Amino acid sequence: MASPTPRERPLSPHLQIYRPQMTAISSILTRISGNALIVGAFLLVWWLMAAATSESYFAFADGVITSWFGDLVMTLSLWAVWYHYLAGLRHLYFDAGKGMDIETAERLGWACVIGSVVLTAVTLLII
Repeated sequence: MASPTPRERPLSPHLQIYRPQMTAISSILTRISGNALIVGAFLLVWWLMAAATSESYFAFADGVITSWFGDLVMTLSLWAVWYHYLAGLRHLYFDAGKGMDIETAERLGWACVIGSVVLTAVTLLII
């Protein structure tokens, strides 16, 4: 039975000393990038439907998608495509049973982040 007197126990370290692992961050980024792709897809479908609706409505939708907000959403969607692609390749590598040690998994997570930023910049320069 539990004793009624409280015991001295150490406090949980919580976030003061916790360092997030790259494996967890890359998993979270994969989910975020997947949801970001949905937002970009909705904006693109809205733009296409506006083109089929009327000229004035298309002018409004085109104004939104070519504004700074639309450019930001499309650029982030482009990054999300590249990140999601690289993360998928990383998971295929994991599915083959390779790269399962912590050091390799962290390197591959950083490769996805840095690679997606570089590929986004290259794609924007080409376009």
